[in-house]
Amino acid sequence: MDRWQDRVAVVTGASSGIGAAVARQLVNAGVVVVGLARRVDRMEAIKEEFPGELQSRFHCIHCDVGDLDSVTAAFDWIEEQLGGCDILVNNAGCLFPGQLLTLELEHLQQVLNVNLMGVVNCTRRAYRSMKQRDVAGHVVLINSLTGETLINPPGEELQVLNMYPLTKHGIKALLELLRQEFRGFKTQIKVTSISPGVTDTEILPSGYESLPMLTPDDVAASIMYALATPPHVQVHQLTIKPLGEPF
Repeated sequence: MDRWQDRVAVVTGASSGIGAAVARQLVNAGVVVVGLARRVDRMEAIKEEFPGELQSRFHCIHCDVGDLDSVTAAFDWIEEQLGGCDILVNNAGCLFPGQLLTLELEHLQQVLNVNLMGVVNCTRRAYRSMKQRDVAGHVVLINSLTGETLINPPGEELQVLNMYPLTKHGIKALLELLRQEFRGFKTQIKVTSISPGVTDTEILPSGYESLPMLTPDDVAASIMYALATPPHVQVHQLTIKPLGEPF
């Protein structure tokens, strides 16, 4: 991680789960981290966990990645105050359990806005920052096992994932699209997709807690591995499963 010392990493959804875990690991590795989330108080509590000398390395910014104006304001601040973005971890996501055929349309639209368009909008701003400064940056996409296959719910329960796997399949396509565009624009920017299996986070629907699970720190460690590879090595896709997962 030496090449990332004092560089700026933007982590979306940094108030809990995988986002909070990777923010902690990045700060402890010497990176300056900007956490973007709606729950700023949760990020401030994470900041208080760091020793005094590290607290200044974690910046907590309110941002709803599903809202373009909010994304624009956050990245404007990052560029004005910190010079730009060198690493982007697209982690923010949402899920409203229910059925696609009957769930309120506004909930379906919000999942699309956050899980897919939020990633696109954050990545466009990060790319602009990296390109303008000629930085060999790194974009990380947090995908999901549901971006590979539509898993059956446990037992006799109804399928409750609705728009979530649709957006994650979109992230799978976005991975290769970004790789081709970064190459086409003659950059040295890397892109990596991390697809965890069932992970113990707040977004996990009811009924899945009895299954083998990863921890947020497990997933964060895989992100750190991808970031620590030499400049000529790109981890394209990394799938992580808890041992014994039935899918």
